[in-house]
Amino acid sequence: MGHHSTWTWQELLVLLGVLWLWGGSAQPTPPGPTRSPAPQLKFRLAGYPRKHNEGRVEVFYNDEWGTICDDDFTLANAHVLCRHLGFVAATGWAHSAKYGKGVGTGPIHLNEVQCLGTEKSLWSCPFKNITQEDCKHTEDAAVRCNIPYMGYENLETWYWDASNVTEMVLSGVKCAGHEMSLSHCQHHGSSLNCRNTGTRFAAGVICSETASDLLLHAPLVQETAYIEDRPLHMLYCAAEENCLSSSARLANWPYGHRRLLRFSSQIHNNGRADFRPKAGRHSWVWHECHRHYHSMDIFTHYDILTPNGTKVAEGHKASFCLEDTECEEDVAKRYECANFGEQGITVGCWDLYRHDIDCQWIDITDVKPGNYILQVVINPNFEVAESDFTNNAMKCNCKYDGHRIWVHSCHIGDALSEEASKRFEQYPGQLNNQIS
Repeated sequence: MGHHSTWTWQELLVLLGVLWLWGGSAQPTPPGPTRSPAPQLKFRLAGYPRKHNEGRVEVFYNDEWGTICDDDFTLANAHVLCRHLGFVAATGWAHSAKYGKGVGTGPIHLNEVQCLGTEKSLWSCPFKNITQEDCKHTEDAAVRCNIPYMGYENLETWYWDASNVTEMVLSGVKCAGHEMSLSHCQHHGSSLNCRNTGTRFAAGVICSETASDLLLHAPLVQETAYIEDRPLHMLYCAAEENCLSSSARLANWPYGHRRLLRFSSQIHNNGRADFRPKAGRHSWVWHECHRHYHSMDIFTHYDILTPNGTKVAEGHKASFCLEDTECEEDVAKRYECANFGEQGITVGCWDLYRHDIDCQWIDITDVKPGNYILQVVINPNFEVAESDFTNNAMKCNCKYDGHRIWVHSCHIGDALSEEASKRFEQYPGQLNNQIS
């Protein structure tokens, strides 16, 4: 026992000695090199001619505005830059100083920028400094940033109590919908019309953090399109719901037929809020033929256009009963048409209108053989708010030879680059049925 106690004190003394030696010999560690924080770069879009959401990329660095070289520039770089400037994303980018060359002999600050697309700033992306004559202003990069079309010009104006307003600052405000600030819109300037009217005419808005966003599944339209010659005696309901061209009224009912271009439509809600009809249940219209209520007078426009945009088939304005046909995994259906149920499309769900249901067609009986554009527009009158209306239209190239139809190149309106859109619009038509 005593031997064990002596050993413990020896161990303690040795430990204290080691600690004393270590403390006496230890020297303060010199501070290591500090990493300078990343510079607060400023970016802007410049050049001419351009809109406010596009232009040559300019960077303010070392007290001087410069440009970015287009070597290895990508759409991911453009996405990062557009988000940095306050836009949602980019729709494309341009090379070879499309919006003009940078000013004089000004610097080119960045080259071979390689972003993943998730960075908060271009400065966070790998890049190469310009240290030799490997890039000139003829290679200045430019971007085009996306402006979701919100249909602002169709909003209703309301007035309410503004007793807490102390001063009127703007009047006569007219916006196109793409401006980043009310100050960018047309207005009366210093000549206020409401200066002496108190607060009776103060305007206000109701903002929402969430909205629906409908998107048509374009490949399904292309995969399911076909022609059917449907007997008139099977089209009485369709005629009642105005799903046929006006020439059908002159037909020899119930004999003869109408030629229909049929296809399926699958409409997804990719937004952050359910798509609900604007009208309340009390104003929904009962359709006896189809045995359900229609909650929207016009939900889609179906059109056949010439390449220059002229309608050749009377635009069929389809009204539907809105419901959740299918949903993504872990998303529950909320809306169904049966039994006067609630109508709408849940976030993460889609409403499917099969090619074989009534009115899911365009009446092409009076269309002559030729090359055309098939166009489908969802929510065409902006009756229901969405976060983005630019993706509500779908277009396809199609060739009709009088007996058969070939539908191809179906895409959402904003899905193609500027160059690809021009090729689509200038499409000369098919010489045969070989679709490349």
